[in-house]
Amino acid sequence: MIVSTMKKILVIGSGMTGATTAWLLKAVNPHKISISLWDKSRGSGGRMATSRSADDPQSTVDLGAQYISITPEYQQKHSSIHSQLIEGDILQPLTITPEGSRSHAEGTCHYVTPGGVSTLVKYFLKKSECPVEFNQHVNNISKVDDGLRVTTQQGKMEQFDSVVITMPAPQLLQLKGDVETFVEKNTEVANNLKAVTYSSRYALGLFYPPGTELNLPFICKYFYEDPCIRFVSIDNKKRNSVSPDVGPSLCIHTSVPFGLKHLEEDKENVQPIIMQHVRSLLPQLPEPSSVKCQKWRFSQVFKEYKDAPGCVVLNESPLVVAGGDSFSHSNMDGCIASAKAIVDVINSKL
Repeated sequence: MIVSTMKKILVIGSGMTGATTAWLLKAVNPHKISISLWDKSRGSGGRMATSRSADDPQSTVDLGAQYISITPEYQQKHSSIHSQLIEGDILQPLTITPEGSRSHAEGTCHYVTPGGVSTLVKYFLKKSECPVEFNQHVNNISKVDDGLRVTTQQGKMEQFDSVVITMPAPQLLQLKGDVETFVEKNTEVANNLKAVTYSSRYALGLFYPPGTELNLPFICKYFYEDPCIRFVSIDNKKRNSVSPDVGPSLCIHTSVPFGLKHLEEDKENVQPIIMQHVRSLLPQLPEPSSVKCQKWRFSQVFKEYKDAPGCVVLNESPLVVAGGDSFSHSNMDGCIASAKAIVDVINSKL
C-alpha cells in the first residue's frame, strides 16, 4: 500500500496575505502540499473588499483599502509581482492626487484597481488554484496525534499537518484550544501579540442611479476638521472605472476617534449618524439609491508586532504560523512581505 506523504496545510483567512501565501506555497511545492483556505466571511478580500450595490451588481465601491502606494524599497523587492499586476491591468496608475493626502516617501508610486481592490486578492487566489470555503469562522485549534484539529463555529472539523493564521492578532488571541498554550508558553511572543493594536472606523458606500451627477469639487479628499468624516472619494472615478450605464459610487471613511466612540454599537444605528454628517459636509449630494455600511473593527495596524518580522511561529511541531499585517504593515506590500516570510518558514519544515 502506498502512503501519501502530501502535507495538508490550512490557511485561515482569504485576504491579501492568505491568498498570496497560498499562491507562493503552491508555486514552489505543487506536489508536496495540499492547501485549503477557510474564511469567516461570505467572500474573499478581507479589508481589501469590494462591495456591490443592492440595486445594480455592476455598481461597486471599495470600502477598505482605497489605493495602492508602493515605496521605492518595495518597488525593488516585489517588482516581479507588481509587474504581473500591472501587465494584467489589475493595477493602473492613480491619475489624481487626493486633496489633503499626507506626504509619502520620495519615489512612491500610487495605483488604483479598476475592477475594485478585491481583484488583487482574487488574482492570487486564482493563481493558487486552491479552494476557499466561506462562512467558516475558526474558533478552536487543538493538537491531536501528530496533527492539528481545526473547528469552526459552524461545526466543521478537519485535521491538518500545519496551520497558517492570517487574522489580526487580537482575533488570534481569542482562539480556543491549544493555541492559548502555544502563545503563553513563550512570554515574549505573548507580550508582543498582546501589544498589537489596530485603528477602528466605519465606512459607507453610497450608490447612485446611472446618469447621476455628484458635482463635487474633488474626486478624493481628506477632511481633518470634521469630527466624523475623514475621507471622501467618488470611487468609480478614482478607479478609472466610469461607464454611462453604471451609476457612480461614493466612499466615505470616518475618523478613527468616531469609529472608537461607536465601536460597540450596531452599524444600523451608526449609519444615520454618519449620513447626517455627510449631508452637513456635502449638502449638494443627491440622495443615494442604496447605502452600504461597514464597520472595520480592525482597520489598519496602529502598533505592529515588535520589529515587524512578517510572521511568527507559534508552535514548531505540528507547525502553527501566524502572519498578516499584524506582523508587517497594512498595505498590499506589507501583506506580500508577510506571505513571503510565512512561505520561507513552511518550506524550511517540508
